[in-house]
Amino acid sequence: MVESPIAVGVIGLGTMGKPMSLNLLRAGFPLVVHNRTAGKADEILAAGGRWGDSPLAVAQQSEVVITMVTDSAAVQDVILGQKGVAGGVRRGSVVVDMSTISPRSAQEIAARLAEQGVLFLDAPVSGGFAGAVQGTLSILVGGDESAANRVLPVLQAMGRNITYMGPSGSGQVTKLVNQILVAVNQSGVAEALVFAAKAGADPGKIIEAVKGGGASSFQLENQGPRMVAGNLAPGFMVKHMLKDLHLILEMAEDICMPLPLTTLVSQLYRSLAADGKAESGTQAIVTVLERLGGQEVAHPRQQ
Repeated sequence: MVESPIAVGVIGLGTMGKPMSLNLLRAGFPLVVHNRTAGKADEILAAGGRWGDSPLAVAQQSEVVITMVTDSAAVQDVILGQKGVAGGVRRGSVVVDMSTISPRSAQEIAARLAEQGVLFLDAPVSGGFAGAVQGTLSILVGGDESAANRVLPVLQAMGRNITYMGPSGSGQVTKLVNQILVAVNQSGVAEALVFAAKAGADPGKIIEAVKGGGASSFQLENQGPRMVAGNLAPGFMVKHMLKDLHLILEMAEDICMPLPLTTLVSQLYRSLAADGKAESGTQAIVTVLERLGGQEVAHPRQQ
């Protein structure tokens, strides 16, 4: 339990926000929550959380306000919009955005809140739904370092590997780097497994044979078996990966950085969305490579 509980507010109770909120309650933090769809708060309220009628109302009752929503526009709205956090947050409070948004948006929000004497951290996460449930997320923190140290107990209730990366926007840059690595590696795993199947090898045995060597990766060991099993159930959805890839390529344009592999991979994921799989798990990338290679890895395929 927390010795001196910090009053925490959470805005956004989707796939990630709900289990993160439950972990905050388990750690002993007084919690007030808000979500656009109120019914998503039922489990949290039953566990001892309180309801705030708006982001503004959550901010009025919190020392630390966490936002976990879909994209840059949604973060801007819940923090700076009508009945947003900025209208209710107290001077000296800390706002922590744990969504994945553009570094530029994070810097703009930080500057706006600083005018009110409020500190802002961009702290996106990696680890997916399983990490959110288990409280083992990697949390990548940008912003004022003293604020990061102050909210560390809150972050430790949700994550295991918390890294301070530097000034505002640094957390988001780190998350975009993470997503380049994930997307490119996952596509490589899919391509390799389709190649194996077409060459007459057993993709499942291939994974076991190579995962102990230089080809080992989280994507191979975790998503590879899902591809072989034909399991496309979402842990992290295609539409969310596409949003992150858009942010990466947008920033690459701003800094004049060619990203040939990421650009190609973004088109493969876009093909998935065009095929009606926007809400499938990102491991569904294997179906694009199967179509290109004329070879399926798994039968039957689960949805």
